[in-house]
Amino acid sequence: MSPVMIDLLINAVGETVLMTAVSGLFSLIAGLPLGLILVMTSPGGIAQHRGINRSLGLIVNSFRSLPFIILLVALIPFTRFLVGTSLGTWAAIVPLSITATPYFARVAEVSLRDVDRGLIDAVRAMGASKLRIVWDVLIPEALPGLLSGFVVTLVTLVALVGASAMAGAIGAGGLGDLAIRYGYQRFETSVMMAVIVVLIVLVCGIQWCGDKIVQKIDRRH
Repeated sequence: MSPVMIDLLINAVGETVLMTAVSGLFSLIAGLPLGLILVMTSPGGIAQHRGINRSLGLIVNSFRSLPFIILLVALIPFTRFLVGTSLGTWAAIVPLSITATPYFARVAEVSLRDVDRGLIDAVRAMGASKLRIVWDVLIPEALPGLLSGFVVTLVTLVALVGASAMAGAIGAGGLGDLAIRYGYQRFETSVMMAVIVVLIVLVCGIQWCGDKIVQKIDRRH
């Protein structure tokens, strides 16, 4: 590849990492509380409430069922209000975050449900508050699963940024945009291959780092 293409590739990697990191962080901050609420308000939960559980579950499932490109277009007015524009990298972060949040919420819910019910009941019998149960039992015991789920969410975001049609739809930039504009439209095979290699490296790198962290904190092994 030419020096110009190399510079474009480096910029695209930076944009992809930025979109993945910010939207991933948002999905963690918003998705974990959603997962906790879904578990706590479920039948037999420490704060069971059928109405809240069903309503929140319906909202989460609704967003998960929407194709990303449709959600992206539907959110253009909201994105423009939030970041001042509907084009570019930061504009892409908004729909990416909203897509990733319900996904991670369900992943977190599964991990939190795997916490030993007997342990929760024992802590409740000692008079612990709901907040204490969450911080001292649910989150610590489910932490390996939560981290594994977060890694899967990040990998999904990398794949979405790399392969989604959003690159052309809103000029989000990143590896997907580079692959479409140069690798596909201009028939530059070297650019397409470089993008594929970088995506593989990013995904494998994230997965490897995540697995190492989970292995260190997983007290079950």
